[in-house]
Amino acid sequence: MLFSSVTFLYAFLPLTLLAYFVAPKRWRNAVLLTASLIFYFFGEPVYVILLFISSINDYFWSLLIEKHRGRQRRMKAYLIASIAVNLGLLGFFKYADFLIGSVNAVFGTSIPLTGVPLPIGISFYTFQTMSYTIDVYRGDARAQRNLATFATFVSLFPQLIAGPIVRYTDVAAELESRRSTLEGVALGFRRFAFGLAKKVLLANAMGELCNAFRESQSPSVLFYWLYAVGYTLQIYFDFSGYSDMAIGLGGIFGFRFPENFNYPYISKSITEFWRRWHMTLSSWFRDYVYIPLGGNRTTRGKWLRNLAVVWLLTGLWHGASWNFVLWGAMFGVLLIVEKLWLERSMDRWPAVLRHVYVLVLVVISFVIFNASGLSGVRADLAGLFGLSGLPFSTPETLYYLRSYAVLLAVCAAASLPLGVKLYRRWQDAKVMTVLEPLAVAVLLALVTASLVDGSFNPFLYFRF
Repeated sequence: MLFSSVTFLYAFLPLTLLAYFVAPKRWRNAVLLTASLIFYFFGEPVYVILLFISSINDYFWSLLIEKHRGRQRRMKAYLIASIAVNLGLLGFFKYADFLIGSVNAVFGTSIPLTGVPLPIGISFYTFQTMSYTIDVYRGDARAQRNLATFATFVSLFPQLIAGPIVRYTDVAAELESRRSTLEGVALGFRRFAFGLAKKVLLANAMGELCNAFRESQSPSVLFYWLYAVGYTLQIYFDFSGYSDMAIGLGGIFGFRFPENFNYPYISKSITEFWRRWHMTLSSWFRDYVYIPLGGNRTTRGKWLRNLAVVWLLTGLWHGASWNFVLWGAMFGVLLIVEKLWLERSMDRWPAVLRHVYVLVLVVISFVIFNASGLSGVRADLAGLFGLSGLPFSTPETLYYLRSYAVLLAVCAAASLPLGVKLYRRWQDAKVMTVLEPLAVAVLLALVTASLVDGSFNPFLYFRF
């Protein structure tokens, strides 16, 4: 079930809110757990069992870790067992066919693929449960004694299938006791509405442009660049919009989820870009992989190894395909180049040049990201740089450029913090008490009309 669906907006969410706010406070976690399991069951009936396995696995191992606090060898054994189950499930369901296919390609074997579908959200909730057990092992979190409460954390539907990656320590206190205020509910609805608009009105429109490119019978170099820019905008509004909706829903129920995006397209370096893009994933790899390996407080060789490991895993986390590995490797190399050679000289570059440098590389990276395997990467990059013998432009390209020019400009402006700056300047004005709810109502009406009128409503991160 998508947040951006009529079923969710006008059936599931209202019924869940009604049940939640009518229920006594001591039953509200039970309401959320029930609603979350129904939410996941709607899209993945069979794989609900994986949520139970993940919850029970980390719940019991963490209790054992805490019970044997101070007995380091036992604690480490329990931690390894917990991680092994988590990575085993993730490895089988997400990477088994990728590994089998790679072995078949390299050695000419014909090992049959498993054909197992990818469970929605498994990359997100696996990382969340692993971080919980690791935090208990480190002493950064107390083991949760109530299995139902812990299962509520694992399956919490606002952030279940697409993040942000919420750690147990982020919401531990709120799982035990939280208060939903009228102001918090209003702010949550506003955040949800704006995220919904980003997804439906902007990301979906850019997705239609990308689909038109893929279906084109007369591609051109200019059309490749139009597609590349369109996809770069689509994935940003798709994923950041979904994160906004999750954070808004969390606020309605009294939770404070971490931010996941901070206008990454205004970055002046690739290093800054990754401080602004999918921030909860970046911080997860920093705290649970990069720093434990030694971070940058080690020899240069080990530091390069640490970066290579993190960016290999970052690429693979996004998908079981070699183009994702290449995508991760590209960013790893760029970050190393910046740290070793460019960092000091970049400070002297004009700001415009630094923005162009980042945007061009990010656009190219998302072409790699969205390609169909390595053959697709070669074909798309060849088209992008005029190496396929394609004309620079065609009448079809110019038609789509004219058709989407205004929308591209709107998306480009919306990816900048201009609106936030204007809002902060005027938020205390009395007129905002009328304009703000009016804006939310108008956006919801436009979104509803778009959803009822059209059938194009994908969510890109379901792939991951």
